Amino acid sequence: MGSKSRGLNAAKKLKGRRKKFAECDRWYVRRKYRLNVKSDPLEGAPQAKGIVLAKRQVEAKQPNSAMRKVVRVQLTKNGKQITAFVPGNLAIKKIDEHDQVIVAGIGGHMGKTKGDIPQVRWQVIKVNNQSLDMLWRGKLEKGR
Repeated sequence: MGSKSRGLNAAKKLKGRRKKFAECDRWYVRRKYRLNVKSDPLEGAPQAKGIVLAKRQVEAKQPNSAMRKVVRVQLTKNGKQITAFVPGNLAIKKIDEHDQVIVAGIGGHMGKTKGDIPQVRWQVIKVNNQSLDMLWRGKLEKGR
């Protein structure tokens, strides 16, 4: 097979060829079959609300050695459970079980994990409609 068709009536062949090779492009396939939305617990949304089920610690990946504080969250929109990182020193103490939290993406490469926290793709940004950062800094009192 030589170079691509260049004749007067070549459009049909060029169009077919373009269609055939589009299936080899992983981004085209993910977009066409909406795989990002299907596999995403947040269903394509930037943030989601959920209820804290448990507080946990996750061991950091090599070469680091630390216990990263995370919470297990059940999303209210679809009932799926995710693990969310709690940023800030001792910020985990501001979160209790059954608190309502808002989680957002942690900002890793292509929506994946960031840094040394394995299998954690989200982080807590609000607790009971109060900013976790402000609670952690002591600017706000935790309300219920």
